[in-house]
Amino acid sequence: MSAVACAAALALMLLGIYAFPLPRPSFRALYSAVPETVATRLTAFRRRNLKHRIVSGTLWEFAEVGAGDEALVFLHGLGASADAWFLPMEALSGRFRCLAPSYPPLGSWEALGAGILALLDGEGIARAHFVGSSMGGVLAQFLASRAPERVRSLVLGNSFPPDSRIAALARRGRRLLPWVPEWAILAGMRRNARRLLSPAAGPGAALVEAYLVEQTCGAIRKAHVLARLSCLSRAFAPPDLAHAAIACLVAESANDPLVDAPLREALRRAYPAAAVCVFPQGGHFPFLSEPERYSRMLGDWLEGSGSGARSVPPTRPQNVPSPQ
Repeated sequence: MSAVACAAALALMLLGIYAFPLPRPSFRALYSAVPETVATRLTAFRRRNLKHRIVSGTLWEFAEVGAGDEALVFLHGLGASADAWFLPMEALSGRFRCLAPSYPPLGSWEALGAGILALLDGEGIARAHFVGSSMGGVLAQFLASRAPERVRSLVLGNSFPPDSRIAALARRGRRLLPWVPEWAILAGMRRNARRLLSPAAGPGAALVEAYLVEQTCGAIRKAHVLARLSCLSRAFAPPDLAHAAIACLVAESANDPLVDAPLREALRRAYPAAAVCVFPQGGHFPFLSEPERYSRMLGDWLEGSGSGARSVPPTRPQNVPSPQ
């Protein structure tokens, strides 16, 4: 075989590797193990509540539901989208105006933060309570550090402070993953969902697995993963919540397979005045695995500590009871 033919064969092989299509399972197949009532609520939530807005030339998708004098903004993690919050948003929609953005592929905290604040401006929301999960919790801390006047309170769920260890891991991933085909990156995330995240979710394992696998089948793409890693690769100084008089609740799971005990301790140490709620078996997504308990925790704490004037002190640390 000539050199030209070898080069052409190699190019075709590489093209085949990189152009391997993403799986496109049906919603019914993905959610076959999820209770039908829950799956139906998710499809209805998407149909009724997902909206779009152009912010500084970038298309943002967001979910909005409910009404009330105060707004509650939900911020998702690296492998999710706005609709991950559908259960707590529905549960709290009678008391709060609930909004959750999906992050476009913007590669800095500054760009994400500016986009979210502009989105809130477009919706007429001057200040809000922010609930962040995992990476979303770090984004909430960034917003509190750069725009404390926009933050009524913080709920940091299954999250961590701006951390050099996480930043180093994210930088490594950001260097390596551009060379990896999209399908391989998302396949790795699917394996992670099935082997690590779903088993830790207890009674909510089927929903956690179905939702996360669905995300890797086209809802998020390689560009989103790389942009979110770029954000996580940059640490920043944690906000001074005491100076800004921002009440804070740390919600964590004792069996979180991603946020280990040292990271959980680092978050509590960063905000020593924060209330702490522990889900013994909540996994990384207690708002999906134990949505009733999670929503009740949010509602009770916001009404008792985070709502109203920012000078209200946080509650004493508490534990969420184990499921019966």
